[in-house]
Amino acid sequence: MRSIRRGDTGVAVSEIRSILVGLELLAEADPDVFDEALETAVRAFQQSRGLGVDGLVGDETWGALDAARWRLGSRALFHSVPDALVGEDVRALQERLLEMGYDTGRPDAVYGARTARAVAQFQREVGLVQDGSCGPQTMKALRRLGRKVVGGRPQWLREAEAFRQSGPNLVGKTIVIDPGHGGGDDTGVVVPDGPLRWNEADLVFDLASRLEGRLSAAGMRVHLTRGPSPAAPMSGAERAALANTLGADLLISLHLDGHDSEAAEGVASYHYGTGTGLSSTVGERLANLVQREIVVRTGMHDCRTHAKTWDLLRLTRMPTVRVDLGYLTSPVDRERLIDPLFREQIVEALLAAVQRMYFPVERDVPTGSIDVRQLRLALADKG
Repeated sequence: MRSIRRGDTGVAVSEIRSILVGLELLAEADPDVFDEALETAVRAFQQSRGLGVDGLVGDETWGALDAARWRLGSRALFHSVPDALVGEDVRALQERLLEMGYDTGRPDAVYGARTARAVAQFQREVGLVQDGSCGPQTMKALRRLGRKVVGGRPQWLREAEAFRQSGPNLVGKTIVIDPGHGGGDDTGVVVPDGPLRWNEADLVFDLASRLEGRLSAAGMRVHLTRGPSPAAPMSGAERAALANTLGADLLISLHLDGHDSEAAEGVASYHYGTGTGLSSTVGERLANLVQREIVVRTGMHDCRTHAKTWDLLRLTRMPTVRVDLGYLTSPVDRERLIDPLFREQIVEALLAAVQRMYFPVERDVPTGSIDVRQLRLALADKG
């Protein structure tokens, strides 16, 4: 869908306004105009939900607004195929069950089979009919009971333990590399530079291809979400679904950034999290390792790591990180990014971060200390 923005009018604008009024982010005003007050409310909503804060209502923001209509208990919840129920009430139910020790998987706001199984398990333990649906009786039982698990969110503990048990070797593990954008007119950030014209989609595909070769040489099974010239763009949800289908152990999504100001520069990494304490522990560790390795090995400005709820981060079942590898609109970053040798430095940093992910925390090594060339040699020696 085309992004809805300031100055637009119509039914969609009225619907956006109605939802934000219900969330108490906006007072009633002209219902048909996307004015400054509505843009401010949209930005506040995006900030509260861990979305990109741009004041525009695109696909992801609209999806989050639509989900925000629902509060836990305001409707019966059940597993629906093929169109699963989605909403803030589903996410609240998943978080509640996780706190009580039931495994719903990542709280992604989608009432899927895993959530239905967790509800049925809860129903069995409290003596209710085990239908996997959350109706009035199940809600009453949920409100009556407190947490079973203390000392951390159990889903993240399970995720961390599964990672620890997989061992330090990269051999045989599956990683998905996602070059951002690509397909049709979706080239991402585009910057003319003299007679040349650089674009995000081409540069991140080159990085992804280089990283694919390095990770394969280290023994990993590597998949790319797209080729150099896909026929059509892929949404974040479609990229997440592909990674889930492949049973990936990790996903790294590569992007570049852009800004109106040429002074904006640096690298930033993103992991799943709401910004209010709910965060993927393993995804956060991956983002921190990626960020530190790139900053130390390249000298790029450190724009730090951040929690977001973008579809790609929220809907994947494996630890996922998105890396914005500099601003193509910055003369400083651009001069580096168009240099193949510099892109090779970024690839080495990403490879080192992936290897460190599989080291136990107590055996981790200093940032920048791994000689990534030795990874391939070690694999060759074992062969």
